[in-house]
Amino acid sequence: MNKLVLLDDSKVNKILNKRIGESKFGEHIKLLTSTTNIYESIKNLDVEYVILGLPEDVGVFANHGKSGTLTAWDATIKILLNIQSNAYTFANKVLILGHLNFEEELIQLSKLNQSNSKDIQRSRKLVENIDKEVSDLIFKIVSAGKTPIIIGGGHNNAYGNLKGTSLALKHSVNAINFDAHTDFRSQEGRHSGNGFSYAASEGFLSNYFVFGLHENYTSKDIFDTFDNEVVLDYNTYESIEIRKDLKFKKEMKRALKHIEKKPFGIEIDCDAIENIPSSAQTPSGFPVVKAREFTHFFGNHYNAKYLHICEAAPKKKAASQVGKLISYLITDFIRAKELL
Repeated sequence: MNKLVLLDDSKVNKILNKRIGESKFGEHIKLLTSTTNIYESIKNLDVEYVILGLPEDVGVFANHGKSGTLTAWDATIKILLNIQSNAYTFANKVLILGHLNFEEELIQLSKLNQSNSKDIQRSRKLVENIDKEVSDLIFKIVSAGKTPIIIGGGHNNAYGNLKGTSLALKHSVNAINFDAHTDFRSQEGRHSGNGFSYAASEGFLSNYFVFGLHENYTSKDIFDTFDNEVVLDYNTYESIEIRKDLKFKKEMKRALKHIEKKPFGIEIDCDAIENIPSSAQTPSGFPVVKAREFTHFFGNHYNAKYLHICEAAPKKKAASQVGKLISYLITDFIRAKELL
């Protein structure tokens, strides 16, 4: 795990803003001190949740998207460590592991031209390197009996999450994706738009539900694929929020029926949340409260095996707000699991 950079006491103390009479989340979390034998270290630690950062935007670049998703991890950790530690936040059950360092891939990426087809292919090879690192670490965390919470990076990392979880459990898994897009595009080389299609074709993903597809940004071929495959299902944002043909809560229940019989991953793409800085920011999406309700609903199921929050791309002025959003989603998920 030479790419794993552990969060340590020194970094935590620099970020913590301690106040008299208050107890902060970062004062009660667990940390590791060595990357030697990560599996055993995590397995033997008295925690339930392992938070991991993926500061990269290689997959977004490789999908011709706007870079910036590498900043979400840093924005999140600065807020998360400073929320309150109380009966509702369960800090003592959390290990903040740290982040995977993709500086080498990012340096190579900086030399590539997004309008050059050969450079796009080179960037997709870099995504394959990232896949290996992500799937290996998720495999170790799930094998150790813990629940990963993965923050940052592009939606390309859904592939590594699903592969690592599937290999750890020794069978395919299901997924629910809160997203404006399916990310089930053709297998043309790895990028942020085809993590789920690659995972399905390689036997790691079985039933898959996309919640809140945007009708303007989903191709006819994709709709045809989903309409003709029993293991694939979806609803659209417009059918729920615009035409009101469907009800949000009823659709969550329907989606759960599609995935609940197997362990499943929860994928939250910030592109689906209105006015959140992301790789494909939308002026018309679900409000934050619906994203939080969604995270709680699916987190409150024994088969929910991980949470992945991706595609947020905050610049400096928006970093604090994005960090707060992701911190809310993290704690909503943990609370939901603790209610089981």
